[in-house]
Amino acid sequence: MNNKKASIKDLIRKRNALLKKFEQYSDFARGSITSVCSTCNRAGCICENKTPARAYRLTYKDSQQKTRTVYVPRNRLPKIKRLIANYTKARDVIEQLIETNIELFKKETHI
Repeated sequence: MNNKKASIKDLIRKRNALLKKFEQYSDFARGSITSVCSTCNRAGCICENKTPARAYRLTYKDSQQKTRTVYVPRNRLPKIKRLIANYTKARDVIEQLIETNIELFKKETHI
């Protein structure tokens, strides 16, 4: 029985470590970045002779699963890329937390 308690303590320590790790990624956003090239399409405009302007957009689903699009200024592109990377890391930590909590629940049930 002492072995079971040690296991529970280990699982609690693991859960606490994962929660601390999750705090590192608390600044996150879900979605994907798209690059869009566009010209104004007016006949005779100087856009026709230039390279099309590049714009960036973040596309994501809101809580009602409706697709939303947000313009991303070029100078803010590194920030939004970091937020999206943090989302992936946070999601991985959450999955580990779920597994740990289930193991902890199973151990506590057998006490």
